[in-house]
Amino acid sequence: MFGVQVADEVCRIFYDMKVRKCSTPEEIKKRKKAVIFCLSADKKCIIVEEGKEILILVGDVGVTITDPFKHFVGMLPEKDCRYALYDASFETKESRKEELMFFLWAPELAPLKSKMIYASSKDAIKKKFQGIKHECQANGPEDLNRACIAEKLGGSLIVAFEGCPV
Repeated sequence: MFGVQVADEVCRIFYDMKVRKCSTPEEIKKRKKAVIFCLSADKKCIIVEEGKEILILVGDVGVTITDPFKHFVGMLPEKDCRYALYDASFETKESRKEELMFFLWAPELAPLKSKMIYASSKDAIKKKFQGIKHECQANGPEDLNRACIAEKLGGSLIVAFEGCPV
């Protein structure tokens, strides 16, 4: 699909998640942990999915949400494709890290046309997301377990993901 646009709000959310200009504990709590994006109804623009723009805030973790990644996976539609950004917290033997992950969610049950449009539009959104180190295409929940994600983040170097051992 040629010429898919990326909405300004999508770019702004990415920038806010990437820059981490938060300094006070209150600002950190308001930082987005995960956001889901979809194609507009006319399939011409990548937008923030309505109701999913503030999927999880960092301040929710351990308060209203115990497992942020599981919560994020549960918000992905069973029968359609999506793009998503997830602010992953993980640990290596040496240090704790936080890095953004970009997801293309293309479940088996999604219509073929949807899979094709999302796959061919992925470059448009990736061009706007400069500096993403980790990308993951998932075709079902089995691709989104902790072991698979740890593999994407650094394989055997990763000892914990979102506070849980892998």
